[in-house]
Amino acid sequence: MAELGVNLKPPTPKSLNPDLFLWTLAVRPGVFCFSELSFITEPSDITVIPKDPVVLNCVAHGRPPIIIRWLRNGVRLAESERLQFLSNGSLYIPEVRRDGEGSDGGFYQCLSQNKYGAILSQRSCLTIANISPFEVQPVPLEVTEGSVARFTCQVTSNPPATITWELDQSTLPLETDRITVLPNGVLQIQNVQLEDAGKYRCVATNIGNRVKSSEGTLSVVNPGAGPKPRQRPRIIAGPQNVTASLHYTVVLECVATGNPRPIISWSRADSKPIDVYNARVLGSGNLVISDVKPQHGGVYLCRATTPGTRNYTIAAANLTVLEPPSLVERPESQTRPRAGTARFMCQAQGLPPPRITWLKNGEEVHLNGRTKMYNSKLVITQITPEDDAIYQCVAENEQGSVLSLARLIVVMSEDRPSAPRNIRAETVSSSAILLAWERPIYNADKVIAYSVHYMKAEGLNNEEYQAVIGNDTTSYIVDDLEPAWSYSFYVVAYMPMGASRMSEQVCQRTLEDVPLRTPELSLTSHSPTDVQVSWQPLPAKLSRGRIWAYRLSYRTAADATVLSVELAQNNTQYLLGDLQSDTIYLLRIAAATRVGWCEPSSWTSHRTPKTSSNKVPPAPLLQQLEPLNCTSILVRWQPSPGLVVVHGYRLCYHEEGQPEQPSIQLQPEDTEYTISGLDPRRKYHVKLLALSLVGDGYQADQTVSTPGCVSVRDHPVAQPPAPDHVSAVANSSSAVYLRWSRPAFASGKAVSYTARCTRVGLTNASAIRYVQTINQSVLIQGLEPNTRYELVTRLHADQLSSPWSSVVHQRTLPAAPSHPPEGVRVSLIEDDTALVSWREPEGNNLAVTHYTILYASQRAWLAGHWQKLQRKGSNTMALLERLEPGNVYLVKISASNQVGDGPFSTTVELALGPRPTHRGKRPRHSDSGSSSDTTVFSEGLHHMDQKSMTGIMVGVCIALTCITICALILINKGRSRKLSISKNIDVVNGEGPRGPHAGLALANEHPAENIEALMPMMTQHFIDGKGGSNLAFSRAGPVCGINRSKRWQFFKRESHNRNTSQAENRACLYEAGKTVLCYEDRVGTSPLQPSSLQILFGPLGGLQSSGGSSEGSSSGTTETSEGSHETGDSGHYSNEEMNNESEMSNPSTATSGLNSRPLSFGSNI
Repeated sequence: MAELGVNLKPPTPKSLNPDLFLWTLAVRPGVFCFSELSFITEPSDITVIPKDPVVLNCVAHGRPPIIIRWLRNGVRLAESERLQFLSNGSLYIPEVRRDGEGSDGGFYQCLSQNKYGAILSQRSCLTIANISPFEVQPVPLEVTEGSVARFTCQVTSNPPATITWELDQSTLPLETDRITVLPNGVLQIQNVQLEDAGKYRCVATNIGNRVKSSEGTLSVVNPGAGPKPRQRPRIIAGPQNVTASLHYTVVLECVATGNPRPIISWSRADSKPIDVYNARVLGSGNLVISDVKPQHGGVYLCRATTPGTRNYTIAAANLTVLEPPSLVERPESQTRPRAGTARFMCQAQGLPPPRITWLKNGEEVHLNGRTKMYNSKLVITQITPEDDAIYQCVAENEQGSVLSLARLIVVMSEDRPSAPRNIRAETVSSSAILLAWERPIYNADKVIAYSVHYMKAEGLNNEEYQAVIGNDTTSYIVDDLEPAWSYSFYVVAYMPMGASRMSEQVCQRTLEDVPLRTPELSLTSHSPTDVQVSWQPLPAKLSRGRIWAYRLSYRTAADATVLSVELAQNNTQYLLGDLQSDTIYLLRIAAATRVGWCEPSSWTSHRTPKTSSNKVPPAPLLQQLEPLNCTSILVRWQPSPGLVVVHGYRLCYHEEGQPEQPSIQLQPEDTEYTISGLDPRRKYHVKLLALSLVGDGYQADQTVSTPGCVSVRDHPVAQPPAPDHVSAVANSSSAVYLRWSRPAFASGKAVSYTARCTRVGLTNASAIRYVQTINQSVLIQGLEPNTRYELVTRLHADQLSSPWSSVVHQRTLPAAPSHPPEGVRVSLIEDDTALVSWREPEGNNLAVTHYTILYASQRAWLAGHWQKLQRKGSNTMALLERLEPGNVYLVKISASNQVGDGPFSTTVELALGPRPTHRGKRPRHSDSGSSSDTTVFSEGLHHMDQKSMTGIMVGVCIALTCITICALILINKGRSRKLSISKNIDVVNGEGPRGPHAGLALANEHPAENIEALMPMMTQHFIDGKGGSNLAFSRAGPVCGINRSKRWQFFKRESHNRNTSQAENRACLYEAGKTVLCYEDRVGTSPLQPSSLQILFGPLGGLQSSGGSSEGSSSGTTETSEGSHETGDSGHYSNEEMNNESEMSNPSTATSGLNSRPLSFGSNI
């Protein structure tokens, strides 16, 4: 039959509960979000009667559609008539079967799946009610009258059966206090009477069945007349070691006899009080503990005491409470870039200790080179898109299971960088290796950080470590390595939403170091004149390299002379001979690698035996001492072979540097002893010798160090709660004040806190701020202004850390601009009007509200008078109007926001020429970045000194004289030549034929030499204020002449870009009788603002040259000139709009080609 799943439809809006949906955001805001897929209801353990129906509930929530499937004993189920999947995801079994292979009993789990992954529910045990035959039956019993009778029976059932007793096949009456029926099935009859005789049997009953045991006959014997002799108390049925599940009921039986009747009392071996709320005494002295919990576990003592005396008997039993797993550290969902590393933590506690496994989308994680488990931690390196899934930590033991889920989101980036190149490693010391690499070839400029990964290259299941560094370096020193170990390294480059592939791996070994510690010595004497010294080789972690030699030093306690012997590295024992008997010797040892010797150990004392004719026991064979934990040591030994009878042992121990503790006497049959109550991380000396009738035997000495107590991670305990009532207040533009309250929990030790501050949207993990404090508030400084931060805090107590608190967000206050506006530039667009433009100042999140423009002439500036303009923060332009010609103006700008004013920019100068006779328009520029020697133009004339003006005047006079002479020569040549000159003069005076083709006809009628004869020797395309020009004019307009090699240099405008083509850098405007502006565009100026010519006249459309020819028409140019673009101070300018206007106003531009005629201008410029 095909496998089916339950497809859960999304609920209607009215049924949606927002509290049931948990939304988790990715690292980059606005990328995506997802709903946690989790269970609202999971199947639970249930016990049913055969042939009864049963429903196993399973309800999940998350992003629909959700598909639910079922598994029994790990095998997926298919829907059938006997197994029906309900619409809400639950499993319905109409008739439960018990026998054979078709039994429905077992462990059930539901698997929930949506688009983000799949999760598995906890195990649910479906138990079919049953009772086994009696394992223990009542047996015949004969007792004397007045004594105690006890029957017992035992049965296995599920659910637990209720035990009752019958006497002679009738229900046993329990009206009297003499008869007690314990929950475990034991029947006790105190002070037995003759009428108690009969046949007893027990009856076990549960919901599935009812069974009866065989009968046991109780016979009561009359003890006879006379007083009973006194008897010491004797426990005939003492408590037994018991293991119980959590919340079960435990019975500790204690039945005692004696004369007089003893009194029974209970206590704990650890002196803790017995729980009076859950414990009660049943009958004459049975302790019953209901609803057992872990704190009830321990050793319980039953004490039977003769009344009025100190005679007592004690019986002990250990109660072990099994508990199902519970999680003390849950995995947290993570967002990681491709090729990153994810670490999921999971810690659980329970008894027996739970086993932790990991699931990926409901299936067990496959461990490989990238996915590893370290104890209970899951580490995934070099993450790929296939790792994007829901992971579950499963902790289970025989008492149950518990699961916790976490989502791994893999952030992809198509434009990720390539892997770092040329990885190199160089050993620096015994604990440090220098790693260097080259930047990726592809997208290296987008790298924000590098991640260095390293792990031991020797052995299996080595944990990988990671260090994140900034993008400003390509080297890193890993300095937390162990000496004499080989490590493998690789590097990954990170960008905001992705990571590169891992680089090539490189291996490098750290240098050796001197040993961290010396070996522990064992000392034994075989005769009065020798000491056998032995030791164990140091482990690699302590040797820190290959041991090269040992140095054994010794002396007597009374003599300071030290003798030494050096031994090769393969020696682990040495016999010192020719010593004095009955003398205390001090010994110590040192170890060396090729780097050098370590510090020698402390002196260890040993007394050589006395010389005696009596045969004393030899030294016991003391085995290597074994630390059980940080406070206990297990001492084991074997008796030495010999004929001397050992009557016991004496054990002595003391901490190094401390006096000896009192000796401990041990029995001859003992072979081990546990020394407890020690301090962690201390060295102890242990001595053991055998005792006999003839004297003390030879002693064996050994030293051992206790380890440190297990860490919190190895010994899971409950976490302290997180701080609550967390709040944040912006203190300034660079500081936030964070405060919180201490949670309610008991801790006698000091409490500290860690606050974490992260800028919202931060992708560089190394930029996260951590602040430690012992107070319940902290001022976090050094933040960026007007920036939103995420703040959390956690608590530390008793070497434990709480989870992070709830997140609070706070934005720092804005700061006044710290930099002036950039790129300040001033352009003169009218005789008395200038345009000033700028860019926003440096800095993030400034939120400029307005700009302040100060300007003044030099005379006003000397007097301290500035004129002030203010513009909104969205504007980056302003007009300076009503300027006085002939002055030099100073301009500076500052930015302001709601916090304050920023600094002013550097002063920019603008020079205005004198008021002109003829109104001309030539833009003048002045900006903060221009050089001091830039020529400033005013009204179309150069500012020159007196000598230059004299030269110009002489040159003009010579030119006019030459023109006059040429004109007279031409007049004398004939009537036809005069007619031609007359027509050209008419054009200059504004007369002549009109129309678009009139000029073309005239231009083609006359030879080129006639036109050339009319051209004065001036600079190219020059037009002066009186009508002089280097152009020839036809009826169609000006005709460009041939370039001459001889030019008058004082008419040339200075330009920094002389290589720019003349056609691209020149625009000529002409109208008869008026001064026309000649403007050459400077290529090197800033492209931030439109040129002054565009601001003044609007887009010129066809005035731009293409292929060396001008485009446009007379009518089109006139329209553009009349509708020139007006520039205000709004700060908005669009070249696209101006080009569109130009195209609409000059329809001839689209059709004009490379051979179109030159421009002519109307009379309304």
